[in-house]
Amino acid sequence: MRRTQRRMGERMAQRKSWTRRLREGWPPLAFGVAVFVLWWAVTAAGLVPAFLIPSPGDTWAAFAKNVPYFAQHTGVTTIETLLGFVIAAIIGEVVAIAMVYSRPIERTLYPIVLFAQVIPKIAIAPLFIVWLGFGLAPKVVVAVLMAFFPVVISGLAGLKSVDREMLELADTMGASNWKVFSKIRFPASLPQLFSGLKVAATLAVTGAVVGEFVGANSGLGYVILQANGNIDTATLFVALIIMSLLGVAMFAVIELIERLVIPWHSSFRNAPAATVQF
Repeated sequence: MRRTQRRMGERMAQRKSWTRRLREGWPPLAFGVAVFVLWWAVTAAGLVPAFLIPSPGDTWAAFAKNVPYFAQHTGVTTIETLLGFVIAAIIGEVVAIAMVYSRPIERTLYPIVLFAQVIPKIAIAPLFIVWLGFGLAPKVVVAVLMAFFPVVISGLAGLKSVDREMLELADTMGASNWKVFSKIRFPASLPQLFSGLKVAATLAVTGAVVGEFVGANSGLGYVILQANGNIDTATLFVALIIMSLLGVAMFAVIELIERLVIPWHSSFRNAPAATVQF
């Protein structure tokens, strides 16, 4: 009897989960379908010349005709994006931790980080081409610069958001600095840190493509420049769509990792609040 009740409970929970996913997923899906229908209707009616906006059929034909070509260049941009994102995430979190634990370091680095963010990356990208050549390095550097700022700011805000009374309680209980960091500060900063990481993941894609705009013979940025020069808008649209899907995929992966790492957070409400043990 208990087994039957348990199975019924699990089935009801699964149904509720699927219902919630469908309820949350249909608005963006409906919006995407509406945009596609509008795109098809505008091009089918001939309201816009084909060299300005290609039809969905022409765009698909351009992709199907050159699948290996797009796969090769997408792979290049993906590698640049992943390297830039990982490096930015590591360095950004280390800098955030250093600024939290050292007031002089925060006063020194914070204005520099802010100043570096204000500078347009496309304006300084040619310098990296001169310094590092036309290989992988300059594209990765631009991706790092694009993704670095949101990681630092979100990491710093998260590490500073810890309740002061909890820190005082841990100090009273004799917890070491490492335990305070690993058990309180870092876990408490994860929700804000993951928010920054999701923003950084999409910016890393943009940074890699910007680096390819300046000087490259491969990558989606190179494909966009070549298509633009040849007035091949169908190929250009394919590259833009792939670039967007790459950013969305990275965002989704970070969000999945977030759900696995901090299921206790109130935004998921899958588990009770975590307890701290020293």
